[in-house]
Amino acid sequence: MKKGIIAALKIFVPLGLGVFLIWLVFKDLTDADIADIKKSFQETNYFYLFLSVLFGIFSHMSRAWRWKYPLKKLGYQPTFKNSFYTVMVGYFANLGIPRSGEVMRCGLLAKSEDIPFNKLVGTVIAERVADLLILVIFIVSVVFIQFETLENYLIELGLLDKFSLSKLLILGAVGIVMALVTYIILKKSNNAIILKIREFLKGIYDGLKTIITMKDKWYFIFHTFFIWFMYFMMFYITFFSLSDIQNVPIGGILTAFVIGGISIAATNGGIGAYPLGIASVLALYGVAENTGYAFGWAVWTAQTLMIVVLGLASLILVSRAQKK
Repeated sequence: MKKGIIAALKIFVPLGLGVFLIWLVFKDLTDADIADIKKSFQETNYFYLFLSVLFGIFSHMSRAWRWKYPLKKLGYQPTFKNSFYTVMVGYFANLGIPRSGEVMRCGLLAKSEDIPFNKLVGTVIAERVADLLILVIFIVSVVFIQFETLENYLIELGLLDKFSLSKLLILGAVGIVMALVTYIILKKSNNAIILKIREFLKGIYDGLKTIITMKDKWYFIFHTFFIWFMYFMMFYITFFSLSDIQNVPIGGILTAFVIGGISIAATNGGIGAYPLGIASVLALYGVAENTGYAFGWAVWTAQTLMIVVLGLASLILVSRAQKK
């Protein structure tokens, strides 16, 4: 009973948030706003969205191939097709229950290739550590490249005053002290919650150690950078699809890319949150709110349809393979 409630909450809480965000935008739209949004959809060059989907498929193929390297270190060599099928099913599962896809793809590959489930989970942790490091690089790059724009935006929202920046050194020193105290607590405490956090961090450490010690680490690293390059390209290419957003600078595109990526984790596949996040960022660079919102929905719809089609096809194919 309890597990069923938790499972339902994992689906409906983020989905409810997504629906709420959609309602939050549409409740204030006038007839003129709706006409602007329709106009943006009509003027969109969907060829560039097709190219975006193509780049997305390349990134997923590379992810499937990258998974083979840590498994090879453990003595297993799954076929590329089964690796790709299960990766796509994992993405599809995330649309229903956020962050459930990793468990799903591990379970499917365990059955398809007769690989122990716990070992598959360990390799996925190694993958996520690598992806986390790249994401941090993107976030830090956005902060440095777009520092002035973000500063002005936070000042306009009232979340930051002009004199706050002079306190950064003090805040940095406080942060270092807090980090040291946190490290000591994590190392010494036997509290149940602290132990779980310690186990989680150990998983990250073990994942990073696996990457460093594996024989094919340079191939793994190459695919990691290729995956994220394709991620960025599948977003960057969409800015050629609409004339009203073609003048957004590369720093703005990078900022929208990061915010869009973070918003995907907030709701089921980013529904509601992704278009709103993209529109909010593009507004900082002079793009009309309605245009940015329509653009965000167009990009989200193209990528989501790709995941749904390939995810369902992969689920059917991998199920057939298991029956045989």
